Amino acid sequence: MRLLVTICGLILMGILTASAGDAQPTSIRPSGFFQVRQADGRWYLLDPKGNRFISTGVTTVEYEQDYIQGTDTKPYGITCKAKYGSVEAWRKAVAERLMGWGFNTIGAWSDNAISQVDVNGKHLAYTAILGLGSGFVSEKVKGGQAWLQGLFPDVFDPDFVTYCEAKAQKSCTPKKDDLNLLGYFTDNEMRWGPDWRGRDELIIVFLNLPLHSPGRDAALKMLRERYPDIAKFNSIWDTAFISWDQAEGAVKYLTPHSTTRQAVLEQNAQVSRTAGDAAAASYIADCDAFLSLLATRYFEVTHDAIKKADPNHLVIGCRFAYVPAMPIIVAAGKHTDIISANCYAFDPTESLKVYSTQNRPLLIGEFAFRGKDSGLPNTRGAGPLVETQQQRADAFAAYARAALAQPDLVGYQWFEHADEPKEGRFDGENSNYGLVDINDKPYELLTQKMTEINQQALALHEQAPVK
Repeated sequence: MRLLVTICGLILMGILTASAGDAQPTSIRPSGFFQVRQADGRWYLLDPKGNRFISTGVTTVEYEQDYIQGTDTKPYGITCKAKYGSVEAWRKAVAERLMGWGFNTIGAWSDNAISQVDVNGKHLAYTAILGLGSGFVSEKVKGGQAWLQGLFPDVFDPDFVTYCEAKAQKSCTPKKDDLNLLGYFTDNEMRWGPDWRGRDELIIVFLNLPLHSPGRDAALKMLRERYPDIAKFNSIWDTAFISWDQAEGAVKYLTPHSTTRQAVLEQNAQVSRTAGDAAAASYIADCDAFLSLLATRYFEVTHDAIKKADPNHLVIGCRFAYVPAMPIIVAAGKHTDIISANCYAFDPTESLKVYSTQNRPLLIGEFAFRGKDSGLPNTRGAGPLVETQQQRADAFAAYARAALAQPDLVGYQWFEHADEPKEGRFDGENSNYGLVDINDKPYELLTQKMTEINQQALALHEQAPVK
């Protein structure tokens, strides 16, 4: 039986690699697991039965959800305990409600047991988030937090492979036969360049790791190969080293004076890769060459660790917080099944077009709009603010339609199920992101519009203009 399943999977993989111009039916021989395919110039997910599927999802679907910052109090959890009495009753109610609103997927940071609830013979798909890079940072750096502090894992450290394989074995192998699992996010919103967490390029960050760190050695090795003549390196990098031996012993590297670049202060602002002169262009080329090595290593190791532990499910990327440098996108396109990106904007079109250069399926892992009339402060948190819940609903509809008009899109997932506490969650966010408020009352204008668009998602995508 195992051999038969393997053979069917290989046959299916062959079908999925058919050219975009090949006309194919809306369903094919089922694999038993979610897959991706391209047909008529558009990408689609296939559900376990082989039918076309667009993921319409919601993140952070949890019984208790957020603590108030600095306390043990979870306001939404208090509501749910009083209203439903048990987590099992809440799961049943929330599964029925989400599916009634046209959602078919629960996103990152959710209670995955919701996917086990049968709603008229159907189940919600779910996506698991592994935190491979962030977990490695926490293990290696005392008190280190990849998301909050922007610490990037030293992926050149041999221990990174060991860590990823062990975590994937623990987290993925038990799920390998789960038909409701869509796939795995490797991480969330890692710092891939200058952003709100730090202004330095990652090559500078790695050059300033402790002496003999694997990542530092990898950066120096690359630079030495690119600049056999240390004088040429000095002229580009504004240094004054006598030899490469001296350069390798330097304890501090700085961004060259000839190159200054604005950090990304918002999640969707793109890092400028332009340069004012030849020296600055050479420095940026060095940065991008290192990013190519770094990203290739990250995506290869995480992909291979997951597939070794669970060959049946999709690897759906690291949820880019903003459009990163092109070498990173290229590496993601080569070593993930789906490129995932979070995009807090009114219109995701321009961002999606950059990712679509790789001709790979794309999934929006987070987006949202916040209403000023919600009674929440909305002083912390990403994403556009609008005046009213009606405008919030209209903004969702416009965004989702624009996303579905992109031929590479295979899904979108709203952030998040319930509002954040007005006092602020763990990082101080206090915004109106929810489909429901802290009292579990739905925002009806929003959920009505979501129901309308979600139910049309597949049909809208089938009309997307092809390249």
